[in-house]
Amino acid sequence: MKFEAVVRTDLGKGASRRLRHAGKFPAIVYGGEAAPVSIELNHDEVINQMDKPEFYEGIVLVIDGQEVAVKPQDIQRHAFKPKVEHMDFKRV
Repeated sequence: MKFEAVVRTDLGKGASRRLRHAGKFPAIVYGGEAAPVSIELNHDEVINQMDKPEFYEGIVLVIDGQEVAVKPQDIQRHAFKPKVEHMDFKRV
């Protein structure tokens, strides 16, 4: 399973809200020797794959042309809408 991700330059509450209104959501990739990276993902692409067990076993994120193997570590969901607010990924 592979997803395209874009490195975020705007950080903070306002920038995250603008992302969510644009159909994306913020996430972070951490772990290993590399520094943590803030990214943005397409909401619809990810939410459609979240019901599959393979999603939680490990996925590949393409960040600026570089493939990174990760596993979802934490998922923050909206209180009553079927939406993802934020996601943490851990490098494997």
